[in-house]
Amino acid sequence: MKGGPETHQPLGAFPTYPVEDMRARARAFHESLQTRRSVRSFSDRPVPQDLIAECVRAAGTAPSGANHQPWFFACVGSPTLKTSIRQAAEAEERAFYERRAGQEWLDALSPIGTDADKPYMDIAPWLICIFAQRRGGVSPGEDRKNYYISESVGIATGLLIAACHQAGLATLVHTPNPMRFLNELCGRPKSEKPFLILVAGYPADDALVPKHALLKKPLPDIASFL
Repeated sequence: MKGGPETHQPLGAFPTYPVEDMRARARAFHESLQTRRSVRSFSDRPVPQDLIAECVRAAGTAPSGANHQPWFFACVGSPTLKTSIRQAAEAEERAFYERRAGQEWLDALSPIGTDADKPYMDIAPWLICIFAQRRGGVSPGEDRKNYYISESVGIATGLLIAACHQAGLATLVHTPNPMRFLNELCGRPKSEKPFLILVAGYPADDALVPKHALLKKPLPDIASFL
């Protein structure tokens, strides 16, 4: 790696632990994430804005191509705006279920039990609308090409989901297609591409999760050590 005092600085304090502690920490993190569930029944119990802001700050630490950080999180708590987003999303979802989706896709979704109705978008206190930026840069006002956009935004979204879970919030990834209505509703420029909507809040007391969603592939099916 090329670098010198003009462009680089020492890493600084980096946490180090005995190997057994490292194993315990990794195991505890896994055990915590094992309790994460995608929830489709939310409580209307309020969630403070500053709590969502802290989760977004965690997402903003994600690595990105050239460190351009090509993401924007429009955090929607307005009941009126949430309803507008729900109505637009449901229109696209109806078209999906009635015309766009092939039978194989519908069969894959059948064990989850999803349909075009999304009442939780009104009920949950927050809809975090995530946008991918084609152009930008590190500093405000920059207009440079961004790189590895989908990869970078996907990593940031994963960190956001983990941060919400760590804070005690349930989440749901929602991806109506197309989502261009989000640009206008959230006041974002056309140059940004809607990536997904993350519904966030407390689960309803009577929330159910599909048994199918609890099936997770074992380690040998998702990794090899060469």
